[in-house]
Amino acid sequence: MVLRIAVTGPPGIGKSTVVAGVVQKMAASPGGRVGGVLARDKRYKDRRIGFELLDLASGAVGMLADETGSGPQLGKYRVHPEDLDGIGAAAVENALKCDLIVVDEVGPMELSSRKFVSAVEMAIASSKPMLVVLHEWSNHRLAKKIRSTFQVIAVSRENRDSLVEEIARALKARR
Repeated sequence: MVLRIAVTGPPGIGKSTVVAGVVQKMAASPGGRVGGVLARDKRYKDRRIGFELLDLASGAVGMLADETGSGPQLGKYRVHPEDLDGIGAAAVENALKCDLIVVDEVGPMELSSRKFVSAVEMAIASSKPMLVVLHEWSNHRLAKKIRSTFQVIAVSRENRDSLVEEIARALKARR
């Protein structure tokens, strides 16, 4: 059976940091082609001003959300639908050619895009291993599907440092 892992937890606990660490370890090992999308804080000085998207396979970077986006508003940020579709969803679709599909994050901003949801559904329907950051409280049908079909790991201050090695080891063992 293919390994599917979702990490979840409160904002700021280190979910994306754990996933980025696993990506780094997997990409450095033989047969470790990693594709998909990472969300990263966009900062100005010490203040978060939004979130960037990084396509892991191509290196393309776009804006997921900031205070100037044209899409749905979530908190103080507005989504950039053109980058979410053109970089985020495309990165997940293109990851079907890789050894590991990474999706950071399945959360309210990303779920505002039908194209992104469709890309993640395609990835789930594939036979590829996946590593997903899952919004802690989302009730979206896709989040519910991930909770019911993936191994879900809650990230905490106590386990976040050991999770990178633990998840990477589990993924490597299933190759």
